[in-house]
Amino acid sequence: MQRKQKSWLYVVLGLMLFSLVVFSALPVVSSIVEGKSKPESEYQTTSISKTDLARLDAEASGYEKVLQREADNETALRGLLQIRLEQKDLEKAIAPLEKLARLHPQQSEYGILLAQAKQQIEDYEGAATAYRQILAEHPGDVMALGGMANLYLSQNLPERAIALLQDTLQLAASDKERGDSIDSTSVKLLLGELYVNSEKYDEAIATYDKLASANSKDFRPVLAKALVLERKGQVEAAKPTLETAYTLAPAKYKDQIAAEIQRLQPTRNK
Repeated sequence: MQRKQKSWLYVVLGLMLFSLVVFSALPVVSSIVEGKSKPESEYQTTSISKTDLARLDAEASGYEKVLQREADNETALRGLLQIRLEQKDLEKAIAPLEKLARLHPQQSEYGILLAQAKQQIEDYEGAATAYRQILAEHPGDVMALGGMANLYLSQNLPERAIALLQDTLQLAASDKERGDSIDSTSVKLLLGELYVNSEKYDEAIATYDKLASANSKDFRPVLAKALVLERKGQVEAAKPTLETAYTLAPAKYKDQIAAEIQRLQPTRNK
């Protein structure tokens, strides 16, 4: 039962992450296709028909009646949440999310969904509180760190986002007990992406160079550096760096990187 519930949770989380366009936990991978993905209109679902709308309303009413009798009935809470997401009604999704997050404090996914939903309805303080609750227990949760950083960026507070990740790295280095739970490489990749977002390209490249030196088999910092070089207009330096990333990358990423190399080729030959 636990595995089934977890599977359902990740399906919902995946849908929510896509629909809300959260700050990626793997920025260097998402950056490959930035600006070259399908137009937003192609991803939009068709309007809900009156028949489907009536069906969803009836199902939601049924779940709400169950919750009136059993406020913590998880089947009803998850069912109601799913319907609210299908209806794209984030305000009404908040209540079941808050209960699910309270019932499962060890599963940060619910708290992340809650924070994202609150951010979308511009309840920034509520979103920040949700992220802080997760990070208090799990300071290395990359999704929560990325979400909190994105929240700061949405409020035009890039330095706070950078400080959040720098403080996390400091914790990893200074607190052995809590630091062991922090994936410093992932946090540094996020930090590099924040530097890029703030146009601090030299800091970003320095971060990626250190990561590449620490692990010569990790393609991510190499790829990230190549993308920064391209953004700076240094295409001649970007292409061989991309080729190195291609060599290091797992098979499932090679096609994307190869397409990026091919995209740069005409520019180089001009």
